[in-house]
Amino acid sequence: MKYALLIYGDEKEHEKFTEAELQQEMADYYAFGNDLDSNNVKHDGEALWDTPKATTVKVRDGKTLTTDGPFAETREQLGGFYVVDCANLDEAIKWAAKLPGAKFGSVEIRPVVDFSQQA
Repeated sequence: MKYALLIYGDEKEHEKFTEAELQQEMADYYAFGNDLDSNNVKHDGEALWDTPKATTVKVRDGKTLTTDGPFAETREQLGGFYVVDCANLDEAIKWAAKLPGAKFGSVEIRPVVDFSQQA
């Protein structure tokens, strides 16, 4: 089953990282991806730009409304994600716990809907 591992963190705290800490974080993420590969866990993922680059879209009464930034102000922001193919939720939890972002923020796990399995 596919699971989305949604990585949340505090952008304000991340801005305080030194250059060395940022380089180590990237090395940790590359190592995580290599670990997925070496364990034959099919995956995909992307990092996201910080929330000031976000645009929120709503349609109300047939009109498209846009707002700069995310829909809601929160303490932690979505910074990136992986989609992994795991046998079950326990395996997805194991991989989520290995994510570097879990050390400073949180990782939300969501099962991905497989529409090909729907009637």
